[in-house]
Amino acid sequence: MSVLNIFLLVVWAISAVGTVLFVLMHSGKGTGVSEMIAASMSNASAGSGVWEKNLDRLTIIFASLFGICCLVFMLTFPLATLNG
Repeated sequence: MSVLNIFLLVVWAISAVGTVLFVLMHSGKGTGVSEMIAASMSNASAGSGVWEKNLDRLTIIFASLFGICCLVFMLTFPLATLNG
């Protein structure tokens, strides 16, 4: 396996875990981790919008990174050879 594939494998694993965590942090109908964090801030009405925007951006970045790694893997990952 080449150095590129090892690097991509590490980035792919980190982006997979990050995507799952950021998706789980999104609120659904007013309940979620982001709501709990925003409620603990002194000005909850101003902080929750900023928190949700940043959470959306991070989720999109990690999901895009995951997808790009999958596409690069399809082109560069070594294939098994059949002996027979």
